[in-house]
Amino acid sequence: MLEWTSRSIQTLAFMSLLTFPRFLSFSFSPNTLSFGRPRSRFPLAASKGAESSAVDDSVAVLWFKHDLRIDDHPGLVAAASRHRTVIPLYVFDRRILSRFSDEMLELVLVAMEDLRESLKDQGSNLMIRFGSAEKTIREIVKEVKATTIFAEEEVEHELRKMIDTVQETLATAPLLERSPEVVMWHTPFYDIKDLKYLPPLHHDFKKLQLPITSPLGPPRLPSVEIGLDWGPLPSLADLKQFVNGNPSKSKEDWTSIKETIAEKMLLNDQIAQVEPPNTLIGGMESLKSRGSNQINLNHEQTQRKSLQKSVFVTSKGNLVGGGTNAVLNALAAYLRYLEGTGRDDWQEVHEKLRNAESRDGASFGILFGSALFLGIISRRRVYHEAIKYEKERNAGFLSPFGYSAATIAAAADAVCTMEWYWLMALKSQISDEGPFSIRIWRWNGYLIQYTVVGHEGPAVLLVHGFGAFFEHYRDNIHPVADSGKRVWAITLLGFGKSEKPNVFYSELMWAELLRDFIIQVVGEPVHLVGNSIGGYFISIVAGLWPALAKSVILINSAGNVIPGYSSVPSSKERRTSGAAWLGARLLLPFLRLRLPSIVKNCYPAKMARADDWLLNEMLRSSYDPGVLVVLESIFSFNLSIPLNYLLKGFNEKVLFIQGVKDPISDSESKLAMLREHFAGIVIKELSAGHCPHDELPEEVNYIICDWIATIESKFLLV
Repeated sequence: MLEWTSRSIQTLAFMSLLTFPRFLSFSFSPNTLSFGRPRSRFPLAASKGAESSAVDDSVAVLWFKHDLRIDDHPGLVAAASRHRTVIPLYVFDRRILSRFSDEMLELVLVAMEDLRESLKDQGSNLMIRFGSAEKTIREIVKEVKATTIFAEEEVEHELRKMIDTVQETLATAPLLERSPEVVMWHTPFYDIKDLKYLPPLHHDFKKLQLPITSPLGPPRLPSVEIGLDWGPLPSLADLKQFVNGNPSKSKEDWTSIKETIAEKMLLNDQIAQVEPPNTLIGGMESLKSRGSNQINLNHEQTQRKSLQKSVFVTSKGNLVGGGTNAVLNALAAYLRYLEGTGRDDWQEVHEKLRNAESRDGASFGILFGSALFLGIISRRRVYHEAIKYEKERNAGFLSPFGYSAATIAAAADAVCTMEWYWLMALKSQISDEGPFSIRIWRWNGYLIQYTVVGHEGPAVLLVHGFGAFFEHYRDNIHPVADSGKRVWAITLLGFGKSEKPNVFYSELMWAELLRDFIIQVVGEPVHLVGNSIGGYFISIVAGLWPALAKSVILINSAGNVIPGYSSVPSSKERRTSGAAWLGARLLLPFLRLRLPSIVKNCYPAKMARADDWLLNEMLRSSYDPGVLVVLESIFSFNLSIPLNYLLKGFNEKVLFIQGVKDPISDSESKLAMLREHFAGIVIKELSAGHCPHDELPEEVNYIICDWIATIESKFLLV
């Protein structure tokens, strides 16, 4: 039997951690609006005098998306300071809402109800429309003769594309006297003048000691004197019906897959109960019934106290929501956890905090992450409130030795970390550096980098190993795409320049991320390619959701082969141990110090491939905030479910590429076990180390392209 023990898993992770690693120029500052062609910028009004001195008689539309507040809203401040009439607008666009769970849709509705009331208190209102943003905004611009559209800057690829579409629609719309300006704004956290000077290393960024800007109060809004139909706020049932529309059967099946839970499927022995796709676009049959059972499990209702002032506003009662004031109240309770309280609503926050604290500080993201994502409260408002409370505890001073309460540290560190990754994501969208076009996808509120190359042919998804990034396929992406494929490559959560939040990382979490990426971004079954631990992740995806995978290509993959394996044992809840916490903090400095020798050891055939670029990228990511949390995960990985069990439904659709000089595993015994106990597997041996795709890219590219062509030809014969 092929033994992949806990020790070997850790060895793999140790060596892998650092081994695998269209717009105009964009400048901004705390008082600057930023723009892309032909968008415009001007100083934000920071005082009442500025508000009154620059007002003209024109009309502006303020397009709300993920900024559902009037507090600390620079776009609203700028619009009110420059225009006599401001039309606040929210468009229920399926492209935005289809990514949300039912609980998130509930949060949106509650937040919008509060936003509308806050605007009414200012003498304004919130216009609500359904449909595509570009058509809706075009009609409203025509109706009110708006000269300016204010919209928050986005980093997600699909939302940036939507904004461009709005701009193009306005530029070509007939019967408009002139195309209105589209003014992009954001809520600056740090005082950065130009993103091109953002250091690539977080370590160097901290040395700059940039001041954190202060939040803005709600502006005085002009009353809307135009007679308008503001539109009703929908019920949750109506909103869900709108979002789902009239889905085709395939769309329903994809949705049912996304709502399943990997751990529960494993415990229910639902490995490969549905055959992988046998046609180019098929593979969705029979999934709806399987997914529906999991939907019931996934929608278990959480019993909670019925509190008149509860900030847990959804039916599940898991997330802080409501309006800005409600979230601020919950934040005050969270920060003051050590003080105790007699207030029922604060006691509820404290109870939820304890239940969510799976590791130090993780409760903040769990409870407040959704409110931050929807923009009910800004990141710098959270930071401001945390620091204000810290000063209250310390007679007006901030200690150089850290925060005085764990909750203060959790809140302040979380929003600072979020801002760092947002800045890196934004920089990647406005620069042309590097050989790949960087796109951003948001998964569960977190920012994920990926790229896509190719315009036709079968879909291929490349998944890196532990500690790597999508660029580790630097010499595979374009060659495979040039052979008539569409190639996606993703940097998983916790790696490279993707976000590294304070969450519990596991092989099942990464598998669910890949599942959602295939459903939401690729949109069709793919040929899965994975190196090292990435190979194990894609094996889970293929085993649990076979309709998503046409074939599986494993490159020096992690995972066992166990003859006669028949069922998955029950598992205990996994939490970060003290040993893992300490081990990660001892291991990281060692890995940084030994980086060159560790990398070269994994490239025995061509050590020159372990070049300065690769070393520098690995070193850069090791300084990102949150990397220690990711590193802790190696102590809790569970790779006990063997590859031959996960992929038992993929007969003759699994290719195993093995670099036989791999210093991490015993290639000879591994291949022997695969041949003997993995029916239908195809094996290709190469004279390479742990990363043959990067060490011998030409050979691996040929093998992959030939394999995909063979599999695709079988599909055509069905």
